[in-house]
Amino acid sequence: MIAVIKTGGKQYIVKAGQKLKVEKIEGDEGKEITFSEVLLVQNDEKLAIGQPTVEGATVTAAILKQGKGVKVIAFKYKAKKRYHRKKGHRQRFTEVEIKSIDTK
Repeated sequence: MIAVIKTGGKQYIVKAGQKLKVEKIEGDEGKEITFSEVLLVQNDEKLAIGQPTVEGATVTAAILKQGKGVKVIAFKYKAKKRYHRKKGHRQRFTEVEIKSIDTK
């Protein structure tokens, strides 16, 4: 069984037992969360496509880790003007493990 969920402005194809990194979600490690924005569910031969979401479908996941990604450097420079700006950024993420995909 697979599903397409929407979280953090992005869409992810997920299946039970899969681990993935998503945009930061508030919650402690070990806590279970539920994604209610399920856009598509496929179970063997049956396919349910939401308009925009599938009615009664939820995806349950457990939070494994809260962390920060690799540092990205934003550097601005103007030649011959003695202008430069350096700024670093580390995007926060939440690593989750998909426990189950439920349809009603």
